[in-house]
Amino acid sequence: MTAIVIDGKQTAASIIAIVKSAAVGLESDAKVKPGLAVVIVGDDPASHTYVTSKSRMASECGFNSIQHTLPEKVTQEELSRLVETLNQDISIHGILVQLPLPKHLDPEPIIQSIRPQKDVDGLHVVNAGKVATGDLDGGLVSCTPAGAMVFVRRIHGDDLSGLNAVVIGRSNLFGKPMSALLLAANATVTTAHSRTRDLPSVCRNADILVAAVGRPEMVKADWVKPGATIIDVGINRTFVSEGKSRLVGDVAFAECGEVAGAITPVPGGVGPMTIAMLMANTVIAAYRAESRTPPKF
Repeated sequence: MTAIVIDGKQTAASIIAIVKSAAVGLESDAKVKPGLAVVIVGDDPASHTYVTSKSRMASECGFNSIQHTLPEKVTQEELSRLVETLNQDISIHGILVQLPLPKHLDPEPIIQSIRPQKDVDGLHVVNAGKVATGDLDGGLVSCTPAGAMVFVRRIHGDDLSGLNAVVIGRSNLFGKPMSALLLAANATVTTAHSRTRDLPSVCRNADILVAAVGRPEMVKADWVKPGATIIDVGINRTFVSEGKSRLVGDVAFAECGEVAGAITPVPGGVGPMTIAMLMANTVIAAYRAESRTPPKF
């Protein structure tokens, strides 16, 4: 393998170090602890695992970390009331409602009822709109694309002028905001997807190739421009043999690593960055609430 393998855990740890230092600074200067409230409904084991790791990391960062666990049968009205209470609570700077919600609940009105300045997941239409219009200092950027951009900036710098970027995937959660972030950094951006004609040739033009389609090892070595940076956002479980499975990305890691200049592994690439950027967003929200300039990540 010729490519540099980008270490997501190490990069996430460096983000967390900045968060911890910023949290200490805010507490000593303004006597304010960043507050993160995580809401989980029901007993989906995967969701509980995620929420536990988020709450643990928030505590580790020195935040006021609060978790609300609601029963599976909670009504839309009860959940809305809790979100409104958290909106009004000045000690809470970030509100996160863990998705997916049980089938009888409609997530969209809940997400849109979170105050944009407390929407640390970056899913509110106001925050999505700020990213789309390039107002990156005014909103909160969705955690996974924000984390992917940290990798890109650390390899290529803040200004991507003259570089071609291809994002495979156009979801509201990742593909669209990722394209907008690359565009804001002056890259020339192509958003490709399942309807793109001759996808391999589009990808071969990319200095920065971001894959987020949820198709195991779809991107092959002959899709990759020599020396390109590959950010693999896919997480797919493939079955190897009876009762055995492994996690793979959307990129055929071993073969693409022979061609690329830098590549993220799965697992251990973009994944660890998502929680790190959630902590970063919470500290940013807390600084803004105190009318202070937040740290840059």
